[in-house]
Amino acid sequence: MEYPRPQLRRAQWQSLDGDWQFAFDDAARWALPDEVAFDRSITVPYAPESLRSGIADTGFHPRCWYHRTVELTAAPRADQRVLLHFGAVDYEATVWVNGQQVGTHRGGHAPFKLDITAYVQGSSFSVSLLAEDDPHDMHKPRGKQDWLPEPHNIWYPRTSGIWRSVWLEVVQSSHLAGLRWTADVAQWQIRLDASIAQAQPGQRLQVQLALDGRTLTQDTLEVLDGQVRRSIHLPDPGIDSARDPWTWSPEHPQLITATLTLLAADGTVLDHVDSYTALRDVRLDAENFMLNNRSYKLRMVLDQGYWPASLMTATSDELRADVELIKRLGFNGARKHQKSEDPRWLYWCDVLGLCVWAEMPSAYGFSAETVDRVADEWKALVQRDLSHPCVVAWVPINESWGVPELPNDPRQVNFVQALYHMTKALDGSRPVIGNDGWEMPCGDILAIHDYSNDPALFLQRYGSAEAIAHTLQHSRHARRMLVLPGFDIANRPAMLTEFGGIAMVPGRPEGSGAWGYTSARNAEELLEQYGDLLGSVHDCGNLAGFCYTQLTDTFLEQNGLLTENRQPKADLATLAAITRGAAVAQRIAPDNPLGYLPSWLAKTHAAS
Repeated sequence: MEYPRPQLRRAQWQSLDGDWQFAFDDAARWALPDEVAFDRSITVPYAPESLRSGIADTGFHPRCWYHRTVELTAAPRADQRVLLHFGAVDYEATVWVNGQQVGTHRGGHAPFKLDITAYVQGSSFSVSLLAEDDPHDMHKPRGKQDWLPEPHNIWYPRTSGIWRSVWLEVVQSSHLAGLRWTADVAQWQIRLDASIAQAQPGQRLQVQLALDGRTLTQDTLEVLDGQVRRSIHLPDPGIDSARDPWTWSPEHPQLITATLTLLAADGTVLDHVDSYTALRDVRLDAENFMLNNRSYKLRMVLDQGYWPASLMTATSDELRADVELIKRLGFNGARKHQKSEDPRWLYWCDVLGLCVWAEMPSAYGFSAETVDRVADEWKALVQRDLSHPCVVAWVPINESWGVPELPNDPRQVNFVQALYHMTKALDGSRPVIGNDGWEMPCGDILAIHDYSNDPALFLQRYGSAEAIAHTLQHSRHARRMLVLPGFDIANRPAMLTEFGGIAMVPGRPEGSGAWGYTSARNAEELLEQYGDLLGSVHDCGNLAGFCYTQLTDTFLEQNGLLTENRQPKADLATLAAITRGAAVAQRIAPDNPLGYLPSWLAKTHAAS
């Protein structure tokens, strides 16, 4: 899957990734692209801070310029449009074509597209871009990007400029501009909402849905006011045992392929796209997360989404490999932390089967500007990702980042509540977390962060419904209350959405700054501690799920189950058995190099 937009794919497109001319502009010397003294090249889509970009400059650079020439196979016809897509540019982008400004965009994680038809003459043209990204601005969404010269503590190198794919499409003037899929398992139907650019009278949209190559339904729908809105009823196989193979879950990620063809009034084909959806339903009751109307325990891992040589940018193969590793470690979900991940990662989660909590990269300070910037970008990201069946929850705020005085400032409470309700208005089909971790003023799930390393304390705090209620009302984690006054916690399931953080850094140099929430000296100790913690959490039957910190080592955070190069720190099969909570999945093989049973597995085995 190299196509940058997996759920609206056209056969004809042109990648603009590769070599671009590049220049830093720290002193803001240049206002127009023809003034710029380009002095080097850069490999797009890698940020200039990364090794793969060919620049690897991690200094403070608030402005940078890009330029390249584009060659089309043929000049666009009068009835065609040229669309220029940017997957993400951090943070503000201004774009020129042939020296003429064609558009601007604000928001470092959200995609944008520009219709550049009026600026293209012939089959060759130039594209220039100015990216502005103040490294010290604390009031914009920045996620884990550090404001200090070097990464410290839990913060990572900055990402400036273009850091996701750039690409072109030449389409008919009237074409499919957007798709939204939603499912209703109870009614056994798929909802389609499609928008048509420059719609004309008499247009129709042919829609075909197929399951494993077998056509489920085919229909031709009328385009009205540039929209097609239709609930598509599927042939119902009846009882649950016959329905199950049709539905999507991590254990059985069944997708429904879709082809959509836009027809003119005379039957001429104007556009043809491939897409997909799934029958997948997410609900909650007082104690459970429900997938397809059945209780489903989430076993998630915190995933930062960074790579040593490329920072926040990865190839499709690397994205797929991460999903496969998460599943091999026994998890059925991931909470992508402080980053809105590449849609191709979501594609692999859809295809391979992994539940995702999609999270907004946070600002740090609160102001009217914070409200404006976070709300705008979060809305764009929800709309980008809401058709992916893998996404099962939205996380607009984490640990009061961007709202640091939440318990004391009614404006900040109102902002979190506003984000919660805006998300529910954009997508009513998934739960929304008000403030993941603590100081919750609202939310569908009680999402708790607890980095205690004492398994017995976990049982004391979360071992029963009464214990959870007492913890929510009376405990303070990181010296913060878990629930703000006025938030009714009744009839909401609780999850432990960050815990663990066991660091294992053999040969760690003194003063290196590498750290975790607790530490293990070797693989044996890592498995011992991981087994004890996870065993305790699995024993807390009233928790609806958990999220372990974390998947990989990430810069100074050395608390991954994998190294930053995705190598397991301990026997992967044993880690997976512990993650899944199997009583004794199997005895460790006699030839296992570790040669032992972790205490949690050993105790369970002895009891059996």
